Amino acid sequence: MKTHFNAKNNPRVIIIQKLYGKFFNEDEDLSFPKHRFKKFIKDVVLGSIERNELIIDELENKLGDQFSFRNLDKVFQIILTAATYEFLYKPNLSLNIIIKEYLDSSNFFLENSQTKYLNALLDNIGKKLRSKNARI
Repeated sequence: MKTHFNAKNNPRVIIIQKLYGKFFNEDEDLSFPKHRFKKFIKDVVLGSIERNELIIDELENKLGDQFSFRNLDKVFQIILTAATYEFLYKPNLSLNIIIKEYLDSSNFFLENSQTKYLNALLDNIGKKLRSKNARI
């Protein structure tokens, strides 16, 4: 049985919206309304902002020369940034759960064909970042 979250209650949808607002709309309002996962949401949003350059370097490093982060769709950039933050700094969360949660959330922002590409990217990055010798 697949559960459908209300978009505004889905923690990763909120994370994507907050990061998109910050990076692309220069939204300075980073308030975090009351939410069951407020601490988690705040941690991922602020951590992704704080470590943004490191995350982008890590993505470009792991994905090779043919990959250009800045040429990706803006929503892709945000999802990859937040998911990479979780891959690196939330070791207690399983790779598959992080990927599934971002793919479910991406349905609010992307076409179905785009989510297949996103799935491949997240899977590739996640495996490379979570391999034993990849820790930074």
